[in-house]
Amino acid sequence: MRLAIYLFVTAVAFGQETVKVAAGQASRASKLPGELQPFLKVALQARVNGFVESVDVDRGSVVKKGQVIVKLSAPELAAQIAEAEAKVGSIRAQKAESLARLAAAQSTHERLKAASSTPGVIAGNELVQAEKAVEGAKAASMAIDTAAAAAVAAVEPLRQLHSYLNVPAPFDGVVTERMVHPGALAGPATGPLVEIEQHSRLRLVIAVPEAGAASVTRGAAVKFRVPAYPGRTFTGTVARVSRSLDAATRTMPVEADVNNAGGQLGPGMYAEVDWASKRTGTSLLVPPTAIVTTTERTFVIRVVNGKAEWVNVSRGMAAGDLVEVMGALNAGDVVVKRGTDEIREGASISGK
Repeated sequence: MRLAIYLFVTAVAFGQETVKVAAGQASRASKLPGELQPFLKVALQARVNGFVESVDVDRGSVVKKGQVIVKLSAPELAAQIAEAEAKVGSIRAQKAESLARLAAAQSTHERLKAASSTPGVIAGNELVQAEKAVEGAKAASMAIDTAAAAAVAAVEPLRQLHSYLNVPAPFDGVVTERMVHPGALAGPATGPLVEIEQHSRLRLVIAVPEAGAASVTRGAAVKFRVPAYPGRTFTGTVARVSRSLDAATRTMPVEADVNNAGGQLGPGMYAEVDWASKRTGTSLLVPPTAIVTTTERTFVIRVVNGKAEWVNVSRGMAAGDLVEVMGALNAGDVVVKRGTDEIREGASISGK
């Protein structure tokens, strides 16, 4: 009686259907969280101290690059410019006077030099004095030239600072925050005036798990949905990969560019992204039923010379009806299609 039971169990356990380990590319489709962010964002600050004269935009205003959105006034700066320009005018007047003195000195020197050709007409000392007078006039003129150049150079920075009283938009965008009103004191240390974001193009930031970090491809298209538009699918293109994982979440931020010329999407929206992870190389694939998991190990049962051999593996991505496994296997190895820990190592396997 005992022998009959043993033979029955042996026939059930060891008459097994087998398959070969296949080689292919594994992939996994999953839903990943994402967040839409503005492609460009800036908080504009005043570059010079002044009082807000006017704010020509408000929250929600659409602005163009170069458009003046805030005007400041700084009377003391205008006074400094006027003083510097007056100094330039004064030096130019001195320059004209020095040129006249130089011309007179040169004329006197030339007449004395011509008269000195006749012996006894003028004393030699007079000619020397005339020459020195010309040299002195030239030196004075050159000094005034240097002072004039310095005065002109001093005016230009003041004019540049004055131009900063008009605060322009650095790019086409939308005003999302307004922090000042006319009469407020503004400056580099007083905080931003307005915030501008570019919404015609957005960044979709996707948190890619560590397991899929190696399969990210620039230029790949990704589809996503947002709660604001149920049932509608949007598309982005992978453009930037950080190549660094967040230690807390073990995810890598990946940015996709999203064309939002129609303005339907907005920064801050939550997105559900359809993400497909693919292995870059060839993977070993087996049916999912071939993988045996116990409390101690995960393995497949390889058939070698008609004997069962347990091979430890780890489960990877899916590839159609097969599953990727990593372990001491090779493509073409024969494994039991429906593995079980009841098939002990070394047991005889009659494959089908």
